[in-house]
Amino acid sequence: MLNKLFKGELVENRIVIWDIEQSKKIFGDGYYGKPLGVPKPKGTDFDAPLILDLIEGYHLVSEKKLTIKDSNSGKAVSKKKLVEKCEREYVLFKEKFLVYKELRSRGYIVTPGIKFGSDFAVYEHGPGIDHAPYIIQVMQPESNLTATAIVLAGRLATTVKKKFLIAIVKDSDEVEFLSFEWWRA
Repeated sequence: MLNKLFKGELVENRIVIWDIEQSKKIFGDGYYGKPLGVPKPKGTDFDAPLILDLIEGYHLVSEKKLTIKDSNSGKAVSKKKLVEKCEREYVLFKEKFLVYKELRSRGYIVTPGIKFGSDFAVYEHGPGIDHAPYIIQVMQPESNLTATAIVLAGRLATTVKKKFLIAIVKDSDEVEFLSFEWWRA
């Protein structure tokens, strides 16, 4: 568990932890963020600032583990202002954050899934330790899901050796996961 209030700076649509020791502690305790310029970090053996995705930063702020200042004004970024920023940057921010929080509460390591064409890549142990066994797309219950979209997602997941899951947030803020299994007849 993180046991110190860390300090970050909001730069555009990312949060930077400039202090190297804080970067190492945050990354080492949950694989939050990515060290700048380190493509595949192994543990905390790096000397670089840490770059957090907005959802990761918001999660740490919500857990009262991180404070953020604005790079332009130097003023503290309130949780309300951070939510407003997140809502401008992410389609379905509320739903994506609820999925992120649910997965983290189950002990998974959650990273942005953009390189897999999804919302999240999910690890059981952490990047550099294992490969992400899951990629997740967040959808609303009323979203249309075509057969073509399922096949595309399945082919991508199969190509990168991952299980494709759809996360749906219900009105009660309960998260349900749907998975697809591919097999040959």
